[in-house]
Amino acid sequence: MAFDTLIVIAGVYPDLASAEADYDVVKDLHTKARLMDAYDAAVIHRREDGKVKITRKHETPTRVGGVLGGGVGLATGLVVALFPFAAVGGGLLAATTAGGAIMGAVAGHASAGMSRDDLKELGESLDDGEAGLIVVGMMDMETRIEESMRRSEKLQKKELKADVAALERDAREAVDQ
Repeated sequence: MAFDTLIVIAGVYPDLASAEADYDVVKDLHTKARLMDAYDAAVIHRREDGKVKITRKHETPTRVGGVLGGGVGLATGLVVALFPFAAVGGGLLAATTAGGAIMGAVAGHASAGMSRDDLKELGESLDDGEAGLIVVGMMDMETRIEESMRRSEKLQKKELKADVAALERDAREAVDQ
């Protein structure tokens, strides 16, 4: 098995606007500065009713993101692992049977790539804010990503081990069933 060691950086924000502004700065590292080949990111917002919604997400299709063209990457998978009933836009993430199967495969790989303690710390940390930004990137980009998330009140960094080939295989199998 060929595992990639990735960095997960989760920022806690006092409001959605701050999280989305840092999301844009991280995105600029990829699109404008061309300093990152690939990354996954998700902005989450805790609504007044306590439910979590993904307001923006990015999955780079050349790497772990965008499994089977479904626009589901490890950052979104982590959100689902931490907040199983998270919504994207107006609907639940698993809106279709195939979408749910892919999401389950990605969430499973995302959570399996981290220790339970690390997952628990990430979830508890994100519970402290109104909004959050989760970025999954290559280890050599850790400092640049962290510097881009300057509006956060608190940052958590964790390693994530992912077997991209197994992730894609499991997602295909889930869709075929």
